[in-house]
Amino acid sequence: MTLARPGQTWGVITGVTATRWKTRAACAGYPDMVFFPTGDTPSRLVERAKTICSTCAVREPCLEYALSTNQVAGIWGGTTEEERRSLRRKWLSTRRRTA
Repeated sequence: MTLARPGQTWGVITGVTATRWKTRAACAGYPDMVFFPTGDTPSRLVERAKTICSTCAVREPCLEYALSTNQVAGIWGGTTEEERRSLRRKWLSTRRRTA
């Protein structure tokens, strides 16, 4: 997985570029509820969304978009809210050390 490096901004994947990867996403055509489960959603449904993501050709840009825009809900790039929080903390920590 390639995420923004120190000195790079998260906002690289925005605007027209964001639209392009979204049209090629494996999740296109699935109901939103598959990727935006509620708090009481069984873990098997979260795993279903992550399985769909695992086959996606644009998983990396999806995750980068979610991190750059601080998406706090749903499954993005095959990651849950908690997993993204951890990734974002690590990135911010690295960025602070190199600044």
